[in-house]
Amino acid sequence: MFKNLTMEDHDADYVPLMITQGYLEEEQIRSFLEANGIPTAKVGEAVRDLYGFTLDGLAAASIQVPRELVEVARELLDKANRGELEIPDPIE
Repeated sequence: MFKNLTMEDHDADYVPLMITQGYLEEEQIRSFLEANGIPTAKVGEAVRDLYGFTLDGLAAASIQVPRELVEVARELLDKANRGELEIPDPIE
């Protein structure tokens, strides 16, 4: 299970990477980045966390990453969107 990292967990200067509109999208992206060694933080509306919905940008959240890793994070997300990442076969 991934720990939800916050900006206080790191001394890095965090910058916005992308805006997400839903909890599922946010968690998938954050989990993907963290699994690849990129710490993340969420900045956004508490409404989404309390009520579990978004509407026309209300309750949107910004995923943020350390400034020095923002280009690496963008490249990883671009590769994933293009289908260029492979999941290795499990060891039998």
